[in-house]
Amino acid sequence: MWIVRPARHEDLAGIEKLATGHGARVSTLPQSRDKLSEKIDHSLRSLASDPALLERERFLFVLEDSETGKIHGTAGIDARAGNGQPFYNYRRDELIHASHELDVSKRVAVLYPTHELTGDTLLCSFTIDPELRDGDAFELLSRSRLLFIDRHRERFANDLVVEIQGVQTEEGDAPFWDSLGRHFFHMDFATADYYSGVKSKTFIAELMPPNPIYVTLLSEAAQTAISQPHEAAERTCQLLEREGFRMGKHIDIFDGGPVLEARTDALSTLTSRRIKTVRRGEGSRGLRYLVANGESEAFRCTLTNVSDGLGDVVRLNTSVADVLQVSDGDDLILVAL
Repeated sequence: MWIVRPARHEDLAGIEKLATGHGARVSTLPQSRDKLSEKIDHSLRSLASDPALLERERFLFVLEDSETGKIHGTAGIDARAGNGQPFYNYRRDELIHASHELDVSKRVAVLYPTHELTGDTLLCSFTIDPELRDGDAFELLSRSRLLFIDRHRERFANDLVVEIQGVQTEEGDAPFWDSLGRHFFHMDFATADYYSGVKSKTFIAELMPPNPIYVTLLSEAAQTAISQPHEAAERTCQLLEREGFRMGKHIDIFDGGPVLEARTDALSTLTSRRIKTVRRGEGSRGLRYLVANGESEAFRCTLTNVSDGLGDVVRLNTSVADVLQVSDGDDLILVAL
């Protein structure tokens, strides 16, 4: 049975394997054992409401096979994008160049460096074993974060954003970075991506030009890459769009990938979820549901068949109830798969 729960220190080896073996690089899941350990520790302190982390809470979850204990995926939430620092993106816009004397008027696409999404809630650190990308476990891992947000609504912002991995070559280079950022940072994409994951991002403000960037001056490959997702992230985009996320005017400052945005309270998972009272018993042959229970460190989410009637009580298979650590009379969140 698949279970999503908060990450623990004993999960480090499994998370490290995912971080180093994933097809698309995930800058918020650094390929450094020490940094991953720090990330787990930050998550545990956030779950415990450490006052030193006010406005800087970050949560990390794992997808576990409850029978083997093996970790098959990760998913994260930053309560506030930037975590106390500016959260940088480019905003797509247009300038009009006109000459009345020459009777010429032309719209030119430009990119403005901005940190206006700072403070929104950021979904991040999503990675899953490739063989699970086309199954229910993929949807469980992604949507379970939204049920955690629903259980702790006061901790999160009214708007959510997701940075989607952008276009890269088979060699790991990013056309957008090579045509723009590399000229100011004097480092390849992999190095810049590494620094963004393990060091302070203030180097972006220190080195990037504050002026608008004219898109027409970029290479053709870079222009084509703007707002385009990495092929390994296309399934993620499809699921998020079904949730209500839409592509706005912002793109990732490193690879030009799309930034999806949504109103938190308008998400499909949050608007369709139901809260029922548990009654442990025999199995059910009803519809497939995501079911979640618990708060903070006790949060658990899994998939099971449930006969969801009109009443306030839902019967839950005893083995599933044990995995979720629920007893008769406990509240349970249900949302259809």
